[in-house]
Amino acid sequence: MHLPLPPALRDLAEEVDKRLSQLPTQLNEYGFDPFGFEPEYVRRLLTFFALIYRYYFRTETRGIERVPNGRVLLIGNHAGNTIPWDGATLMMALLLEAQPPRYVRGMAEFYLPKIPWFSELIYRSGSVVGTPENCLRLLELEEAIMVFPEGHRGFIKPYSKAYQLQRFGTGFARLALQTRTPIVPVGIVGSEEQSPGLMDATSIGRMIGAPAFPITVGFPWLGVFGYLPLPVKFRIHFGEPMYLDGHHQDDDSSIEEQVERVRDQIALLLEEGLAERRSWFT
Repeated sequence: MHLPLPPALRDLAEEVDKRLSQLPTQLNEYGFDPFGFEPEYVRRLLTFFALIYRYYFRTETRGIERVPNGRVLLIGNHAGNTIPWDGATLMMALLLEAQPPRYVRGMAEFYLPKIPWFSELIYRSGSVVGTPENCLRLLELEEAIMVFPEGHRGFIKPYSKAYQLQRFGTGFARLALQTRTPIVPVGIVGSEEQSPGLMDATSIGRMIGAPAFPITVGFPWLGVFGYLPLPVKFRIHFGEPMYLDGHHQDDDSSIEEQVERVRDQIALLLEEGLAERRSWFT
């Protein structure tokens, strides 16, 4: 792990500011877009994310030039157990490395905005609750959206299931067909190791209104320190854009066939990323 010197941190903050200024936005007089995104609110947060992305996780990308301009669905594997660093690193990859820079919108699980203070962070940082209506509106505005179709099934699981793709939801496929939006499959390596899971305490999750509750090597044993990720190396592989076949009102079996096409591509990208690494940290 190579921590940056203060000048490097200053340069990183300037880079984030420059790239944010290049983003096309539809802000009102108060600095918000129609979904509550406030660029000024997230500047410092994004500088922190950029610091983690570049110096803590030492993230490498492959194929980022494959992400097309205009509306696009970035469909990836999901993991992490505690904090979704996979989403944060994917967002920073498109902001820092894509030409031109893109700001990726996230689709939050329905229960996350119910967490005190977290709802403000979600909306003001540009994410929305993952409803079909919200996703459709964003695509109509030519936004880039990241979707993790495994949902909590992929995010909260023991490490014994690492990189074993769980069941995918099908909503993203219907939206892609309805709007003729290209899908870019994404394989993220490193997210399974940043907070290795031991088990899913589902009963505890239900008590607090969540579908699952993670037990990891650090959480809840270390309290808030259990949220700290290990300094693993992240690798993000982008596949070729895909257009699905069919109609968004096709029967479930037809849609599931299209979903499997995407799932298979993500599995191949994960194989590539896993083959590159020598250990969790290199």
